[in-house]
Amino acid sequence: MIAVGIGARAGTGVAELATAVAAALAEAGLEVLDGTVLATLDRRAAEPGVRELSRVLGWRLVAFGAGELAGQAVPGPSRVVAAVVGTPSVAEAAALLAAGTAAELVLPKRVRGGVTVAIARGGPRAEPG
Repeated sequence: MIAVGIGARAGTGVAELATAVAAALAEAGLEVLDGTVLATLDRRAAEPGVRELSRVLGWRLVAFGAGELAGQAVPGPSRVVAAVVGTPSVAEAAALLAAGTAAELVLPKRVRGGVTVAIARGGPRAEPG
């Protein structure tokens, strides 16, 4: 399973999100068909751009609360992100949680055009919540 975690400001459009995800996949040597899950913070999952990206890619959208994301160890925590959304990581933590059992980062967080993307590989996971 390949899970792509994303973090972005409210109101970020599908074009910006898609560009960042495509760049991250290319850097990791992956293609859109390799992905299965788009994961993010619960309040970002309600955003039109994120929902549209999930639909266009044909990936399942998985959302996590800030508390759940904050409980996931990540290599690149951010105090700034923690102050803004209540968790030191969105993209890396969401990718790892969504990838499930024995998840590992294939690509640590990358920022492109204000969108943060991380990619994890792992096994199946039960639905959150």
